[in-house]
Amino acid sequence: MAELRRGGASARRAKVVSLVQAELVHSQSDLVKLLAKAGFEVTQATASRDLEDIGAFRGRSKDGTAIYQLPQDEEQSLSRVISLPSELILSVESSANLAVVRTPPGGAQLLASALDGARNHGQLASVIGTIAGDDTVLLISKRSTGGAALAKELQRIAHPLKNSHKKTTSRGAHS
Repeated sequence: MAELRRGGASARRAKVVSLVQAELVHSQSDLVKLLAKAGFEVTQATASRDLEDIGAFRGRSKDGTAIYQLPQDEEQSLSRVISLPSELILSVESSANLAVVRTPPGGAQLLASALDGARNHGQLASVIGTIAGDDTVLLISKRSTGGAALAKELQRIAHPLKNSHKKTTSRGAHS
């Protein structure tokens, strides 16, 4: 059995988003089992609330199988995870075309997955890709000097109403 995670509701919800995006969730009981494998012990009521909180709905996959899906309006895609970054993004630094995000232990994979999902759906278009460890996510910008702008965008996502409370630092290349 998977080790129990302490990431909280936001980390769990990010995992739910990634499972739904991967078209792995056919029912609430499926979600409970998938979350348990990922180390999140939840009841079916919690799974139901999480699906509702992220805006998931029942639909059909390309092969006609019933699955949970997320709305196609991708403006809402990242906003489903907006409550997540405020807890997962502890700090952001940049250098040249890189942005380095520090997360609580165990949070990097969940954050990277959510950011990759947003990128794959047309948001964070300046990102080539992400690499995640345990508590650090590295984002690579397409522009050779795009790290600082990317770091600012991540701060805006993490703290949309209080951007001035977290300091974004920039090292390396000058714009």
